[in-house]
Amino acid sequence: MELMSENLIIRNSTFNDCKTFEVWEKKDYVKEFLAIDDSRDYEEVVREFILREDDFTNMQFTIVFKKILIPIGRIYISHYDECLKSLDITRIYIGEEEYIGKGYGKEAMKIILRYAFVNLEMERVTLDTFDGNKRADNLYKELGFVDEGCARNSIKKNGKYYNLNLKSMLRDEYFSRYIR
Repeated sequence: MELMSENLIIRNSTFNDCKTFEVWEKKDYVKEFLAIDDSRDYEEVVREFILREDDFTNMQFTIVFKKILIPIGRIYISHYDECLKSLDITRIYIGEEEYIGKGYGKEAMKIILRYAFVNLEMERVTLDTFDGNKRADNLYKELGFVDEGCARNSIKKNGKYYNLNLKSMLRDEYFSRYIR
């Protein structure tokens, strides 16, 4: 599967992407606001990738810069529930530093939201952010996500618990904002 926009292609991740994911996920600017321990290594990335591939409730995507066809980021969707018509955007990041701050994260989110609400006909899309992740909070608010509250001490990273700010977008909110 491939999804496209003006600048990006979002394609299914492959096993060969794991080495790139490992490199990105060692970078402080990537792992700062993700539940990724500092001790994470290639074997853990591969193990996680394989487990997710075998679970139909998960989807793994690689963000590719269209002009030169290089991977620049990653999206991981979990808790896909066809019956409830819901899913969670569990991880999204731009891993190549030179592509950060240029709007590609926002562009990728718009592609995934269109896929979720139009193609998969979801009723609800959720995501969460670490406390203090102002950049993501601002982006998700701009995209139309609604704050739902705080899940206290709900994630553990490097032995420390963190709060997650829960957000969602409903089908009618998406269509009223993006499809007129």
